Amino acid sequence: MSVRERMVRRLNGLGTLVICTDLAELQAMIGPPASSRPARLSTSAAVPTPAAAAPAVTAGRTSLGDLTIDPLGHLVTWRGQPLALTRLERRLLTQLAAAPLGVWTYERLFESVWGCAYLGDTSILHSAVKRLRRKLRAADDTLRVHTVRGIGYRLSVG
Repeated sequence: MSVRERMVRRLNGLGTLVICTDLAELQAMIGPPASSRPARLSTSAAVPTPAAAAPAVTAGRTSLGDLTIDPLGHLVTWRGQPLALTRLERRLLTQLAAAPLGVWTYERLFESVWGCAYLGDTSILHSAVKRLRRKLRAADDTLRVHTVRGIGYRLSVG
């Protein structure tokens, strides 16, 4: 059974269901996506990030400790060494490193990285984070993506 069929069954009787062929069609119907800023959570599961670790943004680049992300140059470096990340992994890491640092919910990550709504299936997000973690761990063990169970992810350096 496809994701689309599962969603139709899950939402049956709840109101109007719109199924589009692609994201451009949906955006034309409902308008531009909401802001891609992360939601700050005040739950006990969210560990606050120290103010000293706030990312610095200069000329489109984001720096967080020894991590530098250049979205325009499609380059991510750790301690001056480029990391071999896919486009999706770069976009995911860029969002996680964006100010203000904190927990990024599944919904916000789907919206900002994939440009679509979160439909309850996190497998694509989990596998992307798993690949990103593997590559970050190969570079250095101090750069980590932490899971905030049932909520989302956060990035830490150090």
